[in-house]
Amino acid sequence: MLKNNRDFLLIDDARLCNPNGNPDDENRPRMDDDTQTLLVSDVRVKRTLRDFAQKKGFPIFVATSDDKKITMENRLKAVLTEYGVDANADEETKLNAILDNMIDIRMFGSAMAVDGITRTFTGPIQISWGYSLHPVDLVKANSISSIMSSNESTEGYSTFGQMQKAEYAMIAHSGSINKFAASKTRLTQEDADLFPRLLVQSMMNNQTHSKQGQQPLLYLEVEYAEAFDGFLGDLRRYLDITLHKKYAIRSGSDLTVDFSRLSAAIADLKERGYVTAVRIWMSPLQPGFTNLPQDAEQLDLFAPISASEKG
Repeated sequence: MLKNNRDFLLIDDARLCNPNGNPDDENRPRMDDDTQTLLVSDVRVKRTLRDFAQKKGFPIFVATSDDKKITMENRLKAVLTEYGVDANADEETKLNAILDNMIDIRMFGSAMAVDGITRTFTGPIQISWGYSLHPVDLVKANSISSIMSSNESTEGYSTFGQMQKAEYAMIAHSGSINKFAASKTRLTQEDADLFPRLLVQSMMNNQTHSKQGQQPLLYLEVEYAEAFDGFLGDLRRYLDITLHKKYAIRSGSDLTVDFSRLSAAIADLKERGYVTAVRIWMSPLQPGFTNLPQDAEQLDLFAPISASEKG
């Protein structure tokens, strides 16, 4: 099982797309209207990761079929059948089948109240809501959707709708991996090491009409000593953002992200023996990130993923 706490930071950008539509607002990009910052929920990030992991052959418990969520009852029946567990087995036996095989439950946990199972697992991997590091402008674009009638006597027709997208947004998520919660869901070291590759590659492969234009830029991870039970916390609070122009942010070159305070905090904990490793991956785009932590291990998050890496 995982024995060390971790903090992580993910920065991505979105150009002329909708990273997370708000169903309560005509699928308009989620926004903090007071600050004009764009928001992305943790649920959106986890759904993207789960869908990609499923495509790569990993068994996923919170699964979808034809973009519709499969009920927990039906999914549990399928899992028990697949792994040869009797439907009348006790709770612990059923949970073993789930935790041993379902990587998304080991990572993100779940509240279960189904077929004799009443257990809540706090996910060891927690991801914050993301927000843009600057104010964001929205652009409205008319889109045409064709609806073909099934009635042979009626010709197909087209309807017009509006799709709202962000002009440009550099978005940051912070998160943590908790060793105590990991012991409950059986998250392994291999699971935790696989997570950033799934995170980055799932975003790159989420090339839908509304998401095309969103790309990961940086992943940074801090691993703490086994005896250390704390966290630096939300790593975004240690970043300093400089906008090179006051209005109309349209690319990553329009701002600089300074990691000086984060690097100093990490160096201080490292000197006291509380940090054992710092790992970084950065996009080939080489955005305007300055004063990153020194002597960090360089991750290869482009490395191909295989379902044999089940931890």
